[in-house]
Amino acid sequence: MVRLGGQDPSGNFLDRTGRGGRGFGGGRGGGMGGLGFGLLLHFVGRRFGIVGVLALLLGFCALSTLGTGGLLGDGGGGTQRLEATGGQSRLDPHMREFLPRVLGSTERVWTEIFAAAGARYRPTTMVAYSNYDQSGCGAAQSAMGPFYCPTDQRIYIDPTFFTELSTRFGAPGDFAMAYVIAHEVGHHVQHLEGTLARVQRAQAGTSRTQGNAMQVAVELQADCYAGVWAARARDSQGSILEPGDLEEGMRAAEAIGDDTLQRRSRGRVVPESFTHGTAAQRQAALRRGFDSGDPAACVF
Repeated sequence: MVRLGGQDPSGNFLDRTGRGGRGFGGGRGGGMGGLGFGLLLHFVGRRFGIVGVLALLLGFCALSTLGTGGLLGDGGGGTQRLEATGGQSRLDPHMREFLPRVLGSTERVWTEIFAAAGARYRPTTMVAYSNYDQSGCGAAQSAMGPFYCPTDQRIYIDPTFFTELSTRFGAPGDFAMAYVIAHEVGHHVQHLEGTLARVQRAQAGTSRTQGNAMQVAVELQADCYAGVWAARARDSQGSILEPGDLEEGMRAAEAIGDDTLQRRSRGRVVPESFTHGTAAQRQAALRRGFDSGDPAACVF
């Protein structure tokens, strides 16, 4: 159990869960209204196959195209107080406190790291939604899992993903959830550093296999950055971690490794199609960040 009770929540949190969603079906109009997460997975699975479901569950992270929206650009990223929008929040009391407090913890860690380098950290905004939302990168749908959109510099997440992470992937626990959030914040750090733009330009002139390898390196660095957050938060924000917390994160990293998911879905592994890294790679990246507490160690 991550101890976040004494942590100030972030002001950059937008609760859109009360607005409901229009379900799976695209960015504008139509769709299968009010489609639940489990039914959505069933629908996507029948249409695209289990591999498609697993790819969506991993989330379309920083370098993947969402809808027709461009990936790069400067969205508004200033600190602001963001409140629930439209209707009553669907977040349970624990999640309503947990999400902004984890985000607030990442803000304090990365503000300190950037300041030590003579730079200013501009926080990302987290958007919690139900079923469907619209991001600066296109449609946000539950089955995509959490993702970061560089265009508007926001993290999008349907919190029901964490139920799937626990039950479907066998990775329960608060730290497992915090690791997912910190990973997406890691993509925001990469955006601020210019890493995402550089890699995207490099991908343009390569084969799909080479492009996938670059994507894997980006994802492993984000895992490592998540470990850096955990180590720095542990050291500077009091004893927020309890025994077993890191192991929760390691189980989550293992559960969503490309090889683990492909073996479960296909019965075989196709390394050239990896986009996020193997279970062992993701665990090692998280551990490297946690053991070093140094973002400079997160080079892949």
